Order: sequence, then structure tokens, then C-alpha cells
Amino acid sequence: MSALFTSFTLKDVTLRNRIAIPPMCQYQAREGYVNEWHLAHYTGLARGGASLVIVEATGVSPEGRITPGCTGLWEDGQIEGMARIAAAIRAAGAVPGIQIGHAGRKASANKPWEGDDHIPDSDRRGWPTLAPSAIAFGGGLPKVPAAMTLDDIARVQADFVAAAKRALAAGFQWLELHFAHGYLAQSFFSPAANQRTDRYGGSVENRGRFLLETQQAVRAVWPEHLPLTARFGVVEYDGHDDTFYPEAVELIRKMGDNGLDLIDASIGFSTANGKTPWGPGFFAPVAGRVRRDSGLPVAASWCIDDPHMAERAVAEGQLDLVLIARAHLANPHYTYQMALDLGVQTPTEVLPVSYGYWLSRYRGPGKGAAQ
Repeated sequence: MSALFTSFTLKDVTLRNRIAIPPMCQYQAREGYVNEWHLAHYTGLARGGASLVIVEATGVSPEGRITPGCTGLWEDGQIEGMARIAAAIRAAGAVPGIQIGHAGRKASANKPWEGDDHIPDSDRRGWPTLAPSAIAFGGGLPKVPAAMTLDDIARVQADFVAAAKRALAAGFQWLELHFAHGYLAQSFFSPAANQRTDRYGGSVENRGRFLLETQQAVRAVWPEHLPLTARFGVVEYDGHDDTFYPEAVELIRKMGDNGLDLIDASIGFSTANGKTPWGPGFFAPVAGRVRRDSGLPVAASWCIDDPHMAERAVAEGQLDLVLIARAHLANPHYTYQMALDLGVQTPTEVLPVSYGYWLSRYRGPGKGAAQ
């Protein structure tokens, strides 16, 4: 039996297999509102057999967007479009999830194919950025952010809470807090980005305070029977992970004690100086270590897109869920292809009934139903 194609239950949500589609920004929104692009995109992904589809990084406020094309949940009018997407994902047999976050000093950027750099101050499409400290990320993101006041911190945390309530109203059953990738929450935790001298800076306890408080505030409004998760960078690959990793795991344990249900282990990307060792499956051992050290269920992505590699990651206890991104863009039915490659399940067990019927009934000469 395939470990990858066993079910996984977290709180009152049961996933049909261990394959999930992580957030992938589409940069197609207008003023934070989703449109037909998003509906078709997420519906197509959900039909391919994955158990969980997580909608892209969604800003909790206008200044929290990465680019002007990013989705948002900062006002009630944005609920309706998101509700259509959540319903479509659920109708296709997958669990609808969404990731909410604030981009911090990496906000106000051009779309990747338009430069992936900060929008110039002279361009009206851009906006001022916020961060724990007035330190620019560097490289193509040179804009110096405003150091957040205590009022700013309280406001952004309230924005997370309000966005979580809207996600629930839209029908999402899985919520992920974006605490990774050099965005606002990760910046609070990163010594390279956070040089505050108040209760939100300095010691590891203080640097983790924004993340822990935000998670606790969201947990208070997100139903106990539904999973609350976080994507969090546990390594930076900047030469300091001997101290950074243990601090990250300790914070994960605290979030677990305060109601976090699963950690989506990732890379911090808090500095332009990191040297990520890219390669097939390179992050799976790190994620497995997080799973052992934190005591929480763990999901992860990063170059785990070979069926047999994904199978081993689950079977050997490195991951509870495998997040597969780009392979599903190239082939929205990639989960079905993985099932074929592993020799498990039939078309009708993986795909919508209309697809499964045709694929299982009609066969070319000398070919099986999968051909």
C-alpha cells in the first residue's frame, strides 16, 4: 500500500491523500479581488486528485500585499469571490485552504515578470512599507521600510484576525498563516531584520512575540475543529543555522502549545545572503528533523516532485503532507499521474467521476485504462 495515498486527518478535516497544492501567487487580482482567472485556476487544480488546495498568499491589508496583483481579504466585499473558489475546490473533492499574510518590507513590488523589484516611489502603483526595523532587504528591494510602532503592530495583528474571520465566512476549512520567506512575521523573528530594543526585539522570546501573539489571536477566532497551520522558515542557509534552527523549533513548540495544528516547514529567506542548496528533495531531511524535534505534524515542499521521492518522504516519517507546486502547474492532474507511477488506485478513485469514467472505460489497443 502506498503511504502517499493514505488519508490524513487533522482536527475534523480528513484529506483523501498526503498530496497538497501549496500557495502559488498568480498576480492576477485587481485591488485584492479575485476573478475568473482564479476560479478556473483553483477549480482545475482541485480536479486533479490532490487532497488540499491552498489559495495563494492573501494580504490582510492593502499594504500587506506583495504586489498590486496579489489577492486580499481586508474588506468584506472580497469574501464573495473567495467563497466561489472555496466552493469549487470542495465540489471537486479537495479541501479548500487559504494562506493569509503581510509582506512587510518585501511589499510594494513589481510582478516577477515585470522585474520582481520594488516599485519606485515615483510610481503611483506603489505604497510605503512596514517592518520591525527600518532596514531594507537589499538587492532589488532597496526601499527602506518604516519601523513599526506598537500601534502598527496591534493594527496588523487585528488585520490578521479580521482576515481569518473573512476566510471562515468564505468557506475555507484550512487556514495557513504566512510566517516565512522574509515577509513581515519572519522579519520579526530574524536577527538580521529585527534590531528593535523593545519587547518585540532582542532575545529570541521577544523576536518570536509577534508571531506567537498573532497566532494566538487568530486561534481565538478560528474554530477549534478546523486546522490552523503556519508556514515558517526554520533555516536561512546563511551560516547561522546552528543557532537559528533551535530557536525556530522552540517557537514552533510554543505555537503548538497555543493551538497550532501543523507546521509548513520552509526557508526564512530573510536575507539576500542565503545560499540555498537547491536540489531534488534537499529540504525533506530538514522537514523530517522539524517533525521529530517539534512534535507537530509537518508539511513541506521544495523540489519534492518525484512520485517515488514523495512516497519515501511520507513512508519514512519525514513528512505528513507533501506540498507539490510547479508540477501541478505543468499538469493539473499530476496527483493522478503520481498514482499511476506508483501503481495505486484507479482513475475513478482519484479524478472527478466524469474523467474517471472515460479513462477507466475506454482503452486504446493494447493499452491500459490509464493511457
